[in-house]
Amino acid sequence: MASANQSVLSPPELENGDHLSRDEFERRYAAMPNLKKAELIEGVVYVPAALRYRKHGKPHSDIMMWLGVYAALTPGLEAADNSTVRLDLDNAPQPDALLRVKTAYGGQSYISEDDYVEGAPELIVEIAGSSAAYDLHEKKTVYRRNGVKEYIVWQVLDCQISWFQLTDGEYQQLSPDEQGLICSSFFPGLDLSVEALLKGDMATVLADVQKGLATAEHSTFVDWLDSQHKPRPS
Repeated sequence: MASANQSVLSPPELENGDHLSRDEFERRYAAMPNLKKAELIEGVVYVPAALRYRKHGKPHSDIMMWLGVYAALTPGLEAADNSTVRLDLDNAPQPDALLRVKTAYGGQSYISEDDYVEGAPELIVEIAGSSAAYDLHEKKTVYRRNGVKEYIVWQVLDCQISWFQLTDGEYQQLSPDEQGLICSSFFPGLDLSVEALLKGDMATVLADVQKGLATAEHSTFVDWLDSQHKPRPS
């Protein structure tokens, strides 16, 4: 009898296409400990299929290496992967990677008491199958509206990197320079060799980051972060 009562009290499982409030989404997600990824985008639930090695796992790992090196050598920043972000009452995405300025250093997001990211990280990266993925449509709109300053989408099947910068409330797509680099406007020194990343040449990708970290612009950014530092939660 107890197990039957428990079954009645358990919330329904999350299903693709469910229309839920953020609170209900989180309640159902918490009741599914074996589920590794689910998102609420504009009030609609998205549960991705199993993730494959070349189409997601390896690209994800490469992005985390790139962001991790930059964050490790820039005091006041932190990178994270697959963390649910509470953007607003209809949106709780779980981006593949993010880079944020800690709250104590003037960042626009913070970590809640129940260990979620609240507010928009400064940079988000998503690994998408192609340009048809919702990462370049519904999610892009949500991230723009909530003030994510830079948004990168790696379209694996299309062999393409799309990097968007928030300017006057709209996303403008950045293009590689003559050296094949896309350079972050918000994070000085966070440079990306697009061709090298697409080829899996992480030695070149990380070498370019190291060069960026050695620039005067990055040093000035570190000084600015230090000037914003206040003793409050990260």
